[in-house]
Amino acid sequence: MSVAEIILLGVGLSMDAFAAALCKGIAMKKWNAGYPLIIGGFFGAAQALMPIIGWFLGNNLRKYISAFDHWIAFVLLGYIGGKMIYDTLIDNKPEITLMDNVDFKEIFILSVATSIDALAVGVTLAFLNVNIILSVLIIGFTTFMLSCVGVSTGYLFGSKFEKQSSVTGGLILILIGVKILIQHIY
Repeated sequence: MSVAEIILLGVGLSMDAFAAALCKGIAMKKWNAGYPLIIGGFFGAAQALMPIIGWFLGNNLRKYISAFDHWIAFVLLGYIGGKMIYDTLIDNKPEITLMDNVDFKEIFILSVATSIDALAVGVTLAFLNVNIILSVLIIGFTTFMLSCVGVSTGYLFGSKFEKQSSVTGGLILILIGVKILIQHIY
């Protein structure tokens, strides 16, 4: 597998993380230049860690993981998206402070949910005799960069249409979960 192919793999794997980061940016009410770095760091780290775990699990456990990974992603993304919509429509949130924009528990859940497919990719990379260190560095960095862009773009768009953007962002997360579920069922 060439470096160009690994970069394309990284871009493909990072699309769900990009969409989730975009949604987080849309939901932000206040801006801090560190937010894209924090959120991008979570997504990039999770996207890099999962292929390493997959690499070590090997082919024997692949059939067990692939049997339910899509359900985990579906439930986690559905929960986060639903919570986003609920919080927006109920509008019972207290005034946000700067660090309230980055809910570390929520970002962690999103980063894991959007990187579960990378676990299976890690198993595949083990059989392709690919340099796993170079691969995870490229995948992690690509996801980090695209997530930073997603947060920034989402914030710029979301600040103009705050409520509509938050509901749309929640719906996008739910739809990503549904897409993952449908792709693995059919």
